[in-house]
Amino acid sequence: MNGRTTRPTVNFVSIFLGEDQCSGRTAHRRLRAWEEAGIWDRLHADLLRLLRQADKLDTDVAIVDGVMVRAFGGGEGTGPSPVDRRKLGTKHTLLVDRHGVPLAIRTAGANASDHRQILPLVALDFPKVGGKPGRPKERPDVLYADRGYDSDATRLVLRWLGVEPRIARRRTEHGSGLGKVRWVVERSISWIKGLRRMRVRYDRLGVIRDAWTSLAASVICFNILTHDTMAA
Repeated sequence: MNGRTTRPTVNFVSIFLGEDQCSGRTAHRRLRAWEEAGIWDRLHADLLRLLRQADKLDTDVAIVDGVMVRAFGGGEGTGPSPVDRRKLGTKHTLLVDRHGVPLAIRTAGANASDHRQILPLVALDFPKVGGKPGRPKERPDVLYADRGYDSDATRLVLRWLGVEPRIARRRTEHGSGLGKVRWVVERSISWIKGLRRMRVRYDRLGVIRDAWTSLAASVICFNILTHDTMAA
């Protein structure tokens, strides 16, 4: 095993088909209908609440990073990838807590600027997680990101929101120590890529992509809740 954390296999489809199963077309309709009804987002929110109750959630610190996936056939919210010979793709930007728990995932075209994803994640998508006495946090206290997210304007707005930005700067030497904190988001990205539906995009509709993304976040939250995979 070489000390690596393994992930149990999860069949996405079986989660919402039930024991009786159904046709692929019916499953696809349910996936879309439940996304439009907000069910997948509520599932994610409930799992975050359970994680907080179990002391496996720490939203004081948040880390952001992204991953690009190829989109065969294009579709809504895709763009030419700057790292894959301009082939159409989608970028998933993850916001995770100190332990790598996915708090939010924002989807954009593969050509979207990294630094433009941070503010919507923090200002709009950051979850207000209950489960314990007291008012839920509305923002993380500190946000970590690599030099791909370097932007003085972003830093300024984050500070205005009450968030201390710790974003590596371009054209500076490595060795800032941010990697000691950021590795958890890289681990979460590897878990995301381990889910077949998140590895390559085949769905043309944005609502279907959003459904799979939300469900992926829930699967990872469930695994963290039920397994000892927290960061030291």
